[in-house]
Amino acid sequence: MSAAHTARTTRTTDALHALHALHALRAERIKLTTLRSLWVTPLLALLLTAGVTTAVGAILGGKDHSIIDDPSVGVFYGLNFGQAALTCFGILLIGPEFNTRMIDVSLTAVPRRGRLYGAKLALGALVGLVVGAVGTAGAFAGYAATVPGSWDGPALVRSAVAGVLYQVLLVVFCLGVTALLGNLTAAMGLLVPTVFLLSPLLSGVPGVRRVVQFLPDRSGQYAMRYVDDPQVSYGHWTGLLITAAWAALAAYGGLRALRGLNSAK
Repeated sequence: MSAAHTARTTRTTDALHALHALHALRAERIKLTTLRSLWVTPLLALLLTAGVTTAVGAILGGKDHSIIDDPSVGVFYGLNFGQAALTCFGILLIGPEFNTRMIDVSLTAVPRRGRLYGAKLALGALVGLVVGAVGTAGAFAGYAATVPGSWDGPALVRSAVAGVLYQVLLVVFCLGVTALLGNLTAAMGLLVPTVFLLSPLLSGVPGVRRVVQFLPDRSGQYAMRYVDDPQVSYGHWTGLLITAAWAALAAYGGLRALRGLNSAK
């Protein structure tokens, strides 16, 4: 077999792989636009992230110094609620398929599990990026319109970038954990209370905070802060890297679990 023939065969194979990957991504995009739960949850996340920030700024903007002394607290106040909806979105990208056994149908349509999983991750990351970018821009605009004083500063760019990327990483992390657990109910019961309630509460407990600060939501949200916290053991960018490491670990664990899944049972 000549080198030219081998090269042509390799190019053809690569083109087929790319085409199949696009087909898998297109199938996931169709699910997103046709299943109400999949498109409502990111929309709700966006509305909560920008809307709650604007409402709180309008009500407490001249009274609550906690959202003025560190402007990021006010800017991302709505994210505390929006991230709960975004967590649900990451879970719903794959969780219902386990509970209804529709995962068997998905694996029949896309036998390569890595390709199916990669399409879900790509779609989730893309939606997270859009929601993160629009929601962060809306939150900054809402804060600027309702809270008196200056909200810009040297940490502005870092805070805004972290606010966008955190939401991408949160979706990837939740999707990965759900694939790892292989159960919608278990993922909802673990992730939503932890991100929305348990983690924020524990971060205020002395002693426990030294451990909780390394959880993915705590480290990612610290990256958005303008002001340094002497009780946090790492820097702002390092916090985002910790969240990224959690997301990568969860994504890898989810892939291993999906590859080991017995779809016939």
